[in-house]
Amino acid sequence: MVFSLITLALGGAVTGFVLLGDTWYQLLIAAVLGVILTQYAFLAHEAAHRQVFESGKANDIAGRALANLFVGISYSWWMTKHSRHHANPNVIGKDPDIEQDFVSFLEEDAAKTRGLYAWATKRQGYLFFPALAFEGLNLHILGFKTVFGKGKVDKRWLEISMLVTRISAYLAVIFLALPLGMAFAFIGVQLAVFGIYMGASFAPNHKGMPTLPHDSKVDFLRRQVLTSRNISGRGTTTFMGGLNYQIEHHLFPNMPRPHLAKAREIAKEYCDTHNIAYTETTLTQSYGIVIKYLNRVGLAAGGDPFDCPAAAQFGR
Repeated sequence: MVFSLITLALGGAVTGFVLLGDTWYQLLIAAVLGVILTQYAFLAHEAAHRQVFESGKANDIAGRALANLFVGISYSWWMTKHSRHHANPNVIGKDPDIEQDFVSFLEEDAAKTRGLYAWATKRQGYLFFPALAFEGLNLHILGFKTVFGKGKVDKRWLEISMLVTRISAYLAVIFLALPLGMAFAFIGVQLAVFGIYMGASFAPNHKGMPTLPHDSKVDFLRRQVLTSRNISGRGTTTFMGGLNYQIEHHLFPNMPRPHLAKAREIAKEYCDTHNIAYTETTLTQSYGIVIKYLNRVGLAAGGDPFDCPAAAQFGR
């Protein structure tokens, strides 16, 4: 049902693209396409978790097709990275989602930055969402680096053929149908919306939640619940592809999206009964928490180990 609705929306976007022709209104189609591709990415994520079909093979086929042919990112790259994340969410040295990239999620990583990078890291909370405009391009690059890299890739040549076919066909259509400048603008807007939407959906789930030491012995229940944050509010399930029920998703990763709301009631009651912190905020509150957390971590950027943290915090 969800796939049918998204594909119907894609058909509408394609129709609009054809009818609009050579006009800057095409950038509206590009923005819509960025949203549609993110929704396809949510479905690929669910297939990767074996939530769509009873057969694991069918889920893999669907997930690989959606990720590579529709979205343009490597399914194998996603499976490897995301599996590591689910096993050890927010565990230092084990969760790839808190490894240093443009953003530093740990103070010790921020402290290693120097120069212009340190300047940006000190302000990374405010720069985080604007920087997500480049995340769409980054995800595509990571996909190609994975399939053409030396590491092990499941069904490497199938993924290569899918990714190359997808990107070649997409670029050919855009550059043949639109003037050069407009074509670049179209791709830029589509990638920016895709990156921001993806980041805005995944970032609220764990960023700013407690991190655990590399050798922590926290049990499965607490490891998943204490490091995850649910997002409440009307329409969030559709907007976030079910990722708003992050606690339940981590406790029951194979549970399909329609059942997560009911599981939330059970999980929350259990956590309340056993005094386990169960975190739930609105979407806007979660964004505020993420920005504040990243800025706090960023204060350590370029720092001297003998600096006074209080003085750094208050600008003295």
